[in-house]
Amino acid sequence: MEQRSVEVLRLTAEETAALTSGVNLICKKEGSNFIIYKDAANRDEPYKACRNTCKHQGGTFVKDVEDSNSRVLRCTKHGWKLDPSTMKYVNPPDSFSQEKLVSELDQDGRLALVELIPAEPWENDARPPRTIQPGEVQLTFFAHACMELKLGDTTMFFDPWLTGPAFARGWWLLHEPPADWLERLSRADLIYISHVHSDHLSYPTLALLSEKNPNIPIYVGDTSMPVFCKLEQSGVKLNRITVCNFGVWQEITADLRFMILMDGVHPDMDTCILLDYKGHLILNTVDCTQPNGGRLPRNVDIMMSDFAGGASGFPMTFSGGRYTDKWKANFIATERKKLLYYKTQVVRDVNPKIYCPYAGYFVEAHPGDKYIRDTNTKNSAEQLNALINRYSDHIIPWTPKPGSTLDLALLLDDSVDRRLAIVDPPPGTRIYKDSWDFDFYIDKINESIGSEIFAYPDWVSFYYEWAGFRDYNLVLRMIETDEDFQPVQGGYDFLVDFKDLSFPEHRPARAHAYLEIKNRIGVHRQTVLKGLFWDDLYIGFQNRISRDPDTFHYKFWNHMQILLPQQPPDWPGFLRKQRQVHDGKPARAVWKPSDKSNSVVSRLLDMLVKEKVVLVPGIMASIATVVYLINR
Repeated sequence: MEQRSVEVLRLTAEETAALTSGVNLICKKEGSNFIIYKDAANRDEPYKACRNTCKHQGGTFVKDVEDSNSRVLRCTKHGWKLDPSTMKYVNPPDSFSQEKLVSELDQDGRLALVELIPAEPWENDARPPRTIQPGEVQLTFFAHACMELKLGDTTMFFDPWLTGPAFARGWWLLHEPPADWLERLSRADLIYISHVHSDHLSYPTLALLSEKNPNIPIYVGDTSMPVFCKLEQSGVKLNRITVCNFGVWQEITADLRFMILMDGVHPDMDTCILLDYKGHLILNTVDCTQPNGGRLPRNVDIMMSDFAGGASGFPMTFSGGRYTDKWKANFIATERKKLLYYKTQVVRDVNPKIYCPYAGYFVEAHPGDKYIRDTNTKNSAEQLNALINRYSDHIIPWTPKPGSTLDLALLLDDSVDRRLAIVDPPPGTRIYKDSWDFDFYIDKINESIGSEIFAYPDWVSFYYEWAGFRDYNLVLRMIETDEDFQPVQGGYDFLVDFKDLSFPEHRPARAHAYLEIKNRIGVHRQTVLKGLFWDDLYIGFQNRISRDPDTFHYKFWNHMQILLPQQPPDWPGFLRKQRQVHDGKPARAVWKPSDKSNSVVSRLLDMLVKEKVVLVPGIMASIATVVYLINR
């Protein structure tokens, strides 16, 4: 199917003449809302127009009372701001542009708005659904965003994060995956990995998989930030990675094919997937904010999506100004509610026969992150499914448990008791994790602390010149801290002026935006040493942030989280030069942590498990926190 154009609004000559200079908000009875910006002085483009829908989560724009010229519009959901005169967002600054409609003025003075509808590639060679037998199409939930799909004789996995932490040491699995997960994963016919974030691209999981089956076929989308851009430095050997063009069917067998689709808000990294097995469609939108630009197939058999929220450092890691505990609690509660209703609307638009909320089952389990765990409340799958049930009771909701299986044929058969179509794990199966191997993974992270590069203060300028962000009026103060975000004696505390990429002793006298970040030293130094994206620090809750003014600098964060060079800094070359300059002697001592550790916590957790004490994750983590505080 080719791109087509559709007239979405036509104003009469009288309505067109009544448009005022500047912003016009048009609301039609059928619920179609539009923004028209009139600039009669612009002969080339006297009218700019777009749909009145925010790119973030579909909110509606209203005139911003803080804008005296009434030129900037504000989204009622999250406060994003749009300048219709340019069709660019001004909050976040330097970020997105709104898709414009084509404005056509006819000889009778009537204004028409035309929308270019992109191709809907699933319509190409569309196949009518054929009969499937019980046991032919089965979905088994493993953990977080990991699902096993049996599709005839083919087994496929989505996003296997099944061991270890994600985002350095900030996220830990909430659920205990099936005990035979590694065997089943290694026997799979193919794996789809949606994007580069470590709760989907889990190198601890893939390291174990590669030891058993390094030739397993893995499919990813052709994002500008390659999913496996850090594969070489990870040390994991995977030999059959296929990068797929978007919107193109990948033929796996005569009965099975799939296509990968991009996200409309984050096309540089996020993807989702549509599967077709014998004409039965399974849509998994994963973490996409606006999957495929909001254009999705309708009436699919199964739909999956994220649901929980809380996958960001904001606002939990922020301090100063409005960021009181009360403000954070109110903000988080409001945001989670908005997310529930947004996801509900997306599901209703797709209208699947079966809906499964997934990709949200993580916990900030480490005792050092108790504040985050207590503050960062999340939606539950049950909440979302109840909401969908209220508004669309014909959609069958599935709240999965690790090891539970859904049989599509049985659910589609109205003559069969639906309770037979979903099989939960046997009684006594451990559903929630009650222990995590904190010490093993954190010790690996902390190995970076003692690297020789940190004996030479010039690493700061070398690293930020490698990062390549500059020509932006922002001054950053970076402070290395201990576990409790207190500066460590011998740690680094420095300024970076991104206006000219200089490293001043004091903040410059000119007006500038200021960002202060305190980073746990282990994760900070691992990020620097390996040239990792700053997701581990920000999404992993491993820093504390204050800013003046209180503005999200999209251009800066987008660069540090997505646009860093794919190859790490040339630290061997740096060290050779520094050793020559300093006659082979370090310029300063490298800070190292004390011998005191949290091993007591680990021993207590192990003891409770061995004694078969059954505790929910929150209680377990609270006990660990008490021991952690005693051990300080």
